[in-house]
Amino acid sequence: MQSEFKFFQNWYPVLPIEDIDPQLPTAITILGTNLVIWKPKSSETYRIFLDQCPHRLAPLSEGRVDDQTGNLMCSYHGWQFDSQGICTHIPQAENPELVTKNKKNLCAVALPCRQQNDLLWVWLDPQSAQQADTTPLPLSPQINASKGFVWSSFVRDLEYDWQTLVENVADPSHVPFAHHGVQGDRNKAKPIPIEIEESTVDLIVATTSRGFQTKITFEPPCRLEYAIGFGNAGKQIGLITYCIPVSPGKSRIIAQFSRNFAKTLHYLTPRWWDHIKNRNMVIDGDMILLHQQEYLLQQKQSVASWKNAYKLPTSADRLVIEFRSWFDKYCHGSLPWSEVGISVLESLNINESREVVLDRYSQHTRQCSSCRGALKVIQRLQAFLFAYFVMTISGVAILPDTLRLRFGLPLVAIALLGLVVYGWLKLWLTPKFYFVDYVHAKRN
Repeated sequence: MQSEFKFFQNWYPVLPIEDIDPQLPTAITILGTNLVIWKPKSSETYRIFLDQCPHRLAPLSEGRVDDQTGNLMCSYHGWQFDSQGICTHIPQAENPELVTKNKKNLCAVALPCRQQNDLLWVWLDPQSAQQADTTPLPLSPQINASKGFVWSSFVRDLEYDWQTLVENVADPSHVPFAHHGVQGDRNKAKPIPIEIEESTVDLIVATTSRGFQTKITFEPPCRLEYAIGFGNAGKQIGLITYCIPVSPGKSRIIAQFSRNFAKTLHYLTPRWWDHIKNRNMVIDGDMILLHQQEYLLQQKQSVASWKNAYKLPTSADRLVIEFRSWFDKYCHGSLPWSEVGISVLESLNINESREVVLDRYSQHTRQCSSCRGALKVIQRLQAFLFAYFVMTISGVAILPDTLRLRFGLPLVAIALLGLVVYGWLKLWLTPKFYFVDYVHAKRN
């Protein structure tokens, strides 16, 4: 029987494929391991390497895909690597045979990767590639178009640890309060009886039947999924989250939201609008709470366990208890940071700046292709509207009196309307991509 969970011998989703720029190398961190994502020009699939050139350890994510060879070029000295990580060119080599004779010693470290369910996946241990070939991806049965499901994806970096993220998603009872007015209503909160159906090193399954039949599945290390059924109508919605450890005090959530009904609304709603109006609001509702909660738990756990720090008297806490017990039993209550040379301090530093903790731009917008694209369009529209207003007012001012009355008033009216739209874009919409303070006491 397996007695210890192996974090590095598992598949992790890296990013939604639609959010990866195929033209540029992309840096990403998982479990303290710096990676670079890139796409060879001759390939339809991405590759993932450790983000270090074997020459002088410069980050390959600062490199480029060479226009002629289609290989990944290091920007420090121009070394090039093919899709398998084999060095194909060293500009400084006096003899071309230097490259061909030393291929094995000059390789970039390529990691096993796959593309499925609209996500790019990576296996973090390059020494167990054969095991990766035989290990299935932790896919959700609800991401399946043949069964009538539609879905969208969302990614955001978080200012708290992996274990705090898993614990939070495993706790449905916080929704009416932390997400009041977004996903829940604090005035309608009720007890949530949770039953643990199965618990092993590789799987925890829980169920609850309050209102709707709900199955909650935790497939370590990252897939935590809700399947919610509506009576006998066959309607189902799913929340599929992948909780990804980044570094101590940092994690990333990749979420997929599925359903097998109301498909027209799904196709009509822009992805970026859903993100700024719903998905980011949900994350904001948790962020300050969990950032501070984690800090306090870290302090208390220096002298006692979570069992003493927490008070968990209700059935609604059952899955949190099960996860924490699983973490203690199979992971010794900690992530394997030491395996990547990270020394975890006894306590985390709490960040008092709400602008940093709730920074939507660096945590989401910058890496979401839909929000990035929408923001660029909005900024260009703002510039156009402001320029139109200035030119119109200036032009009308120099018109002869007879023409000013006939054409000037309509032009000024249109310019003023454009200025109103400009103000709405600048003061209301644009900030939604950067920072929105979330004050629970003001949410009525």
